Amino acid sequence: MAAYQMPPHIREHCFRVRDVALLLAEGLQAAGVALRLPLIEAGALLHDIAKIVSLTNGGEHARLGAQWLRDLGYPQVAEIIREHVWLSRNPAEPWPLSEVEIVNYADKRVLHSQVVTLDQRFADLKHRYGRTPALVDRISTNERRSLCLEQKIFSRLDMNPEDMLAINEWR
Repeated sequence: MAAYQMPPHIREHCFRVRDVALLLAEGLQAAGVALRLPLIEAGALLHDIAKIVSLTNGGEHARLGAQWLRDLGYPQVAEIIREHVWLSRNPAEPWPLSEVEIVNYADKRVLHSQVVTLDQRFADLKHRYGRTPALVDRISTNERRSLCLEQKIFSRLDMNPEDMLAINEWR
């Protein structure tokens, strides 16, 4: 984070995404889902590593951050970073949950440094990034996919999505 000059507010967001991702992953592991927690933690902490560069210079922060991690020799972390905005596979398809999906979903639950509902997060995304009808449509499609992923994740857990809001009280 320091080497890539990640600002404090983006670091706080990444720390919170890590909190959400690890809580989910630990619960899923207890339910028998094979997940690598260190990979999830690294991906969550670094998913927005290129955000400030992209905000300043343009470009896709997920793609740029993934390239940086690939160049450093971390292809599995790079894959998580590349897919944290948009999953390449449809979450409705019946495949096992992966580290990529956990970080993707965790990021969708964190607005700045607060855990929020998917409705709240996507309302903010539409407000901030929905500059054209095509962008609003893409965000809405991602919202539907995220709701599907949420159902897939929580069908394996002894908690519901609203329980995640308690993370806000951790610090």
